[in-house]
Amino acid sequence: MNTARTIAKNSIVLLISQIITFAFSFIITIFTARYLGTEGYGILSLATALTGIVGIIADVGLGTLTIRDVSRDKSMANKYISNTIFMKILLSVLAFFVIILITNGVSYSPVVKNVIYIVMLSVVVGNIATIFMSVIQANEKMEYISLNTMLNSAVLLVGTLIGVYYQLDILFFASIYLIANMINFIYIVIVYFWKFSIPKIQVDLSFWSPTLKQALPFGLTGTFATIYVWADTFLLSVMQDNTAVGTYNAAYKLITVLLFIPNVFNASLFPVFSKFFVSSENSLQLAFEKYFKFMLLISFPLGVGTTLLSNKIILLIFDSQFAASTVVLQILIWSTIFIFLNSPFTQLLQSTNKQIILTKITSICMVINIVLNLILIPKYSYLASSVVTVITEFLVFTLVLFTIRKSGYGFSKLNLEITIKVVIASTIMGVAVLLLYNLWLPLIVLLAIAIYLAVIYLIGGIDSDDISLIKQIMGRG
Repeated sequence: MNTARTIAKNSIVLLISQIITFAFSFIITIFTARYLGTEGYGILSLATALTGIVGIIADVGLGTLTIRDVSRDKSMANKYISNTIFMKILLSVLAFFVIILITNGVSYSPVVKNVIYIVMLSVVVGNIATIFMSVIQANEKMEYISLNTMLNSAVLLVGTLIGVYYQLDILFFASIYLIANMINFIYIVIVYFWKFSIPKIQVDLSFWSPTLKQALPFGLTGTFATIYVWADTFLLSVMQDNTAVGTYNAAYKLITVLLFIPNVFNASLFPVFSKFFVSSENSLQLAFEKYFKFMLLISFPLGVGTTLLSNKIILLIFDSQFAASTVVLQILIWSTIFIFLNSPFTQLLQSTNKQIILTKITSICMVINIVLNLILIPKYSYLASSVVTVITEFLVFTLVLFTIRKSGYGFSKLNLEITIKVVIASTIMGVAVLLLYNLWLPLIVLLAIAIYLAVIYLIGGIDSDDISLIKQIMGRG
């Protein structure tokens, strides 16, 4: 199977699973938020945010390093599994100790503490499972990763519906995450033993130090990025209240769900980028340019459409108690554009052994994010967090773009022309959305997509190479 077809297969498989996951997450968000209300949803969001930040300690970049190195040399799989499993167990104990210190230091209520502890346990279980998932991804067998993702969403959905139907408390909703990750762990281990091999445990302590040293830049990048993503939720819980956290995270949840789009490409292209780096510089550059173009084509109209339709979206998904989330969504959606556009740059830096540069960039942005939140949240609450998130992602984009251009990639004249065409097509689509505003929301969305695609094609935003690539992906080229 050629590289383009492999990427296509993995991307399509992941896309299908992510669409299903998107649908499940959509339903989960609706039922959970409406049932728990702004305060209860805020507590659950706080637990997710805090454990997401601390949970990075349990991985320190080992998962990403495993994908990169095993994709280059498949014989390293057993060595990585044999050693990283023990590294992660020890790191998980440390992470749980840190979460205990934080929750007691902030003096959260007993209910909030218990919710955080349960969710943290789920993070630990999920982190151990990623040992096997990383090797599977390195072998580009994304169908198994996709099934794992869908299984996780299905369990969460069933658990949520049970919780709502039987009117169970928030501790049950936290436990759903733990149950889902335990089932996922069992599944992924069975798949690995069945489709690959039963690992031969060969602990090599001399392997630990250099491996952790190589993984640390990935881990620090993930830590800094996770902190500036979730720090606002934690700070809102400390300086405001759980209602503010719930209002903010209702909109933020919708943003994170949309990130399945770049995540699909990231998972498929990271192993490919890593191979191209050592085998074909021209192929790496072509893959990078196409990835950036597709992210631009998707993200900007998404930002325009969501901004104009945010009120309808919030009222459809939630109820009137989340009305304040409308303006949060209008602001946050613009951070999504920069997240989409950052994805190709991030994958390029990580796959070409320049992860330390990304670490420095994310550390700078993390500090700026936290400082701005500390200054602005006391006065502007969740609106401050929304604006700071956009500023942070824009700053990441600017710094990464500058770095990439020095490496010979980046924003060419062709990219500028495509950007102008995307802005034109999105503007026309936006005008159409305003004219169609009184129609049913799903109908507006479908018409907006059709109008955007028609305009972007007519003005040359999609060229013959793009169409040829799409045909090849679909197996008709």
